[in-house]
Amino acid sequence: MKKILLAEDDFDFASVLKQYLELHEYEVTWTQNGEEALVIFQSEIFDICVFDVMMPKMDGFTLAEKIIKINPEIPFIFLTARKLKEDKIIGLKLGADDYIAKPFEAEELVLRLNNILKRSQQKQTLFSKIDELPIGSYVFDTKRLSLKNSIKTQQLTEKEAALIHFFYIYKNQMIKREQILKAIWGNDDFFSGRSMDVYISKIRKYFKDDSRISIESVRNIGLEFKIEN
Repeated sequence: MKKILLAEDDFDFASVLKQYLELHEYEVTWTQNGEEALVIFQSEIFDICVFDVMMPKMDGFTLAEKIIKINPEIPFIFLTARKLKEDKIIGLKLGADDYIAKPFEAEELVLRLNNILKRSQQKQTLFSKIDELPIGSYVFDTKRLSLKNSIKTQQLTEKEAALIHFFYIYKNQMIKREQILKAIWGNDDFFSGRSMDVYISKIRKYFKDDSRISIESVRNIGLEFKIEN
């Protein structure tokens, strides 16, 4: 049974949502504010978090920032009654796995949770056969999820590592954006596309010490992970 930390201050909405999730064999710990959710997260182990954006004492974005510092691998979803583009951008920069605007069907949330957890499980087994991959002057450690060179070691999240691994497999080839999105994010919608752009910006910085490595974009077509000999 997968464990969910649900932080939602709307009592009626959260009560119904909790019951629905439990009917679908999730174990739900529900809190009504961000501060309480943070305390509970520090004392228990969860598989995924679902946070309302607007909450008393600590909003969902601040809560996510603090939780990422504790466990950068934990997947999380934001719920919000606001449909502001700015909110979605903040969520993307934080690394949210999804962002759902209220009102929504509880069944939709369950499907998204299932998909995220399925991808998370696949990523955990993705690197089970290979320990280290040489990429230019870097070594990509698939077990420890790190990227290192003679200067430093960069710790990676699961999604960053999965994206680098995908790029490595298709190095020096044009890859369509849809291929990357479906392989790593599970779909090619707008939200996932913006999330991918954020991750690619991070990965470009990780490889900046080797001028032979680049991620080149072809507008509206795809990307090429180039490694020059």
